Amino acid sequence: MSYSNTLFSSARLGRATGLLAFVLCLTAALSAKSSQFDIRIVVDGLDKPTAIAAGSNDILYFSEVPTPGVFGTDGGMNTVKRLKLSNRGIAMISEGEPYPVNIAVDDRKNVYWTCMTAGVILKYNQKYGKSFFLPADPMAEDVEFLMSPNGITVDTNGDVLFTELPDPGVMGANMVSVSDGYNISLISGHEPAPTDIVIARDGTAYWTCATAGVIVKRTPAGVISVLKDGLENPTGIAIDYLGRKLYFTELPTPGVSGAEGGTNRVVELNLRTMEMCNVSVGFPLPADVTVTPQGKVYWTCTKAGVIACATPLYLLGGM
Repeated sequence: MSYSNTLFSSARLGRATGLLAFVLCLTAALSAKSSQFDIRIVVDGLDKPTAIAAGSNDILYFSEVPTPGVFGTDGGMNTVKRLKLSNRGIAMISEGEPYPVNIAVDDRKNVYWTCMTAGVILKYNQKYGKSFFLPADPMAEDVEFLMSPNGITVDTNGDVLFTELPDPGVMGANMVSVSDGYNISLISGHEPAPTDIVIARDGTAYWTCATAGVIVKRTPAGVISVLKDGLENPTGIAIDYLGRKLYFTELPTPGVSGAEGGTNRVVELNLRTMEMCNVSVGFPLPADVTVTPQGKVYWTCTKAGVIACATPLYLLGGM
């Protein structure tokens, strides 16, 4: 498709650096607090948190990627974890993948994530544990692995939509596809950088294209169009339960906090009015975003090592 407008001791030093990043992140968050949201840090001290997805109002799933591209057998320390918000308890659900970059949860509470460098999608079920979703049998003869899978979402039927980024920024082999775990169907091809994807309960899909600076929309009938352009490196994306508001991250200055002049932000887009408002500005690297059924917005900040929450003031009785 084509777009319009296309577009001391080392240990002490490490702790000090991490603490400074966290302080800068927290200061930026509080100083840039939106008039519509109350912003808090819910977990700190994480090791490069990246992907995030809400399993319920009380459960989040997230990945940590301190050693991107390195398998656990080679010393990699990347993980996928579950966070229980009510008591801040964190449990491991997977470790050893080289690059768990995005996460999705279906209506049955199955958890899926893309592993970009391994070319696979994995699935976690609380009863049966971890398994391969795509390819279903990576040890089979003539197996075809995915090409740098990145964004992922699950529809109400349990079908998985995902993006592949073998040629980011180039109108090449990048694509968006859907699969039931066996068959794969192409949704959109020749994309410059389909980064992350989400699907509403009515079947409308949305994905960010970081290099083109757009959000793309695909209707249940298969009509594809640019929903919003003129964005600056849009990356993570999520949608509320009713399908009325999109949340996405923009990273024009990745790694730079607001205290240092960074302008990275988490944004809310009203799909009825197309009005945008800032949820938060100033986090150095808001990598991914999710929203609970209740309406609380959470995101990872990879550089600061935190997960942040923005609670709409109407949930606090403030509106």
